[in-house]
Amino acid sequence: MTINAEQAQAHADALYEARQTKQAIAAFTDEAPELGMLDGYEIQERLVEKLIANGEVITGYKLGLTSKAMQELLKIDQPDFGPIFESGIFSDGSTIPRDQFIAPRIEGEIGLILGKDLSGPNCTVDDVRDATVGLSAALEIVDSRIVDWKIKIADTVADLASGGAIALSSKVVPIDDFDPRHIGMVFSKNGEVLATGAGAAAMGDPLATVAWLANTLAPMGVVLKAGQIIMTGALHAMVPAGSGDTFTAEFDRLGSITVKVK
Repeated sequence: MTINAEQAQAHADALYEARQTKQAIAAFTDEAPELGMLDGYEIQERLVEKLIANGEVITGYKLGLTSKAMQELLKIDQPDFGPIFESGIFSDGSTIPRDQFIAPRIEGEIGLILGKDLSGPNCTVDDVRDATVGLSAALEIVDSRIVDWKIKIADTVADLASGGAIALSSKVVPIDDFDPRHIGMVFSKNGEVLATGAGAAAMGDPLATVAWLANTLAPMGVVLKAGQIIMTGALHAMVPAGSGDTFTAEFDRLGSITVKVK
């Protein structure tokens, strides 16, 4: 880690202000290209503390950069994560205000609902399966407080893994008799199919992303709690979201989810 406490707090304050004003800021790595993933998490921790102090409540976590293509693009070998806040959860059929975001993009994902607490450091895929109530069709609205999405790994990690909001189906499907890796998905914008994907696009197995998260959080003393939502990672490339757009993700077994942007 190269950042000091004062710098980390200043960056966290800048991101907090960007979230409040919906005005993007320059990437931290523009002036300090040496910043890396650990620096990003130092900033993220301070930003989360500030958001919680101002009323936000963590209801789960999102995984990002779970595909090999995105990891290679940002020159890393692991995913990243950020919190999901209660204020940023929408239901199927919701209309999502475009002005709540700066530069929103949407991804189809599999949401996982925990029924038991889950923790590392030796969490396995079998442990995740045992702790899971079920899976739900989901969409993630990603956003960047960094100008024009010109981000490196430190920037996106600091910015809550570019988290914006999620939409989650109320249908929760138990996974006793099928393999989440084989869940297929069709993603459409305004009725036009733009992408397809499968559960295996998320680190080879959506359950593996949750095991990774539990093990990564363990040294920080964080336990994934029963009832929390884990967004297991995008199954396709993110798509820009404009006012008037309608997005639908249709999943095998899990059903579909739709949101409209106003």
